[in-house]
Amino acid sequence: MKDIAIRAFSGLLYVLLLIFSLYNKHALIILFFLFGLICLHEFKKLIQLKSFIPYLLFTVLYFVFGYWQLFMNSNVGLYEATQILQVITIFVQLFLIKDLFSEKTIPLFSSKRFIITTFYLSSAFVFLILIANYYEAYNPNILLGAFILVWVNDTFAYLVGSKFGKQKLFPSISPKKTVEGFLGGLFFACIASYFISYFTQTLSFTQWLILSIIVSVFGTLGDLIESKFKRQANVKDSGTIMPGHGGLLDRFDSIIFAAPFIYLFLRILHYVS
Repeated sequence: MKDIAIRAFSGLLYVLLLIFSLYNKHALIILFFLFGLICLHEFKKLIQLKSFIPYLLFTVLYFVFGYWQLFMNSNVGLYEATQILQVITIFVQLFLIKDLFSEKTIPLFSSKRFIITTFYLSSAFVFLILIANYYEAYNPNILLGAFILVWVNDTFAYLVGSKFGKQKLFPSISPKKTVEGFLGGLFFACIASYFISYFTQTLSFTQWLILSIIVSVFGTLGDLIESKFKRQANVKDSGTIMPGHGGLLDRFDSIIFAAPFIYLFLRILHYVS
């Protein structure tokens, strides 16, 4: 009972801190910068990378692409660069998905470690900030909606999988994840998209429905990819900063992997609207 209470308290603190920070862009930029540094620290331990360079690269990417566009209200000189960053990020993520379907361990030679830390993790926090600045004016409701979809998907994937799960999704990587759990999470995320569209008044229900599918699919892939890194490192959690939950990366693995695809979808909407 004590462990459950600790887990509930740390989870609630994380959610409240995140939600309250969303409604002040100064608080958000600081909090996500700290979150990014913590996630990067945890990930560097997983892949046994001791260099300080990833912290420098993260700081440069975060403030040049995220802070500048959020606070300076200017895309001059950065619009094309952001598109290039997005292409590279998604390209690296597709390779990680490919490695997920291989029984071999993910090769982590020196140069690949820097590529992964930069374009799997660091750039993801840039796109989280850009999602909140989708209208080129700070509006956190789309980002909040994306987090809610992740939480709904994860919660109901666990509940449905625990109750009805029989067919393993990726038994060699995450034995507890099931196909039934994944479909349950997807189903309830789709239902949640209706309420998000109604209360946030940002995107249409159809657009939020598509976003719920993007979040469920790529969020699950992000969870599995991080699980594979943890399995290679022979650890259960990425860290211990959140009692009862593990590391901060364990809480962000889904949203950081889905973020570039969410932003891509939003950019497509911008072009066709």
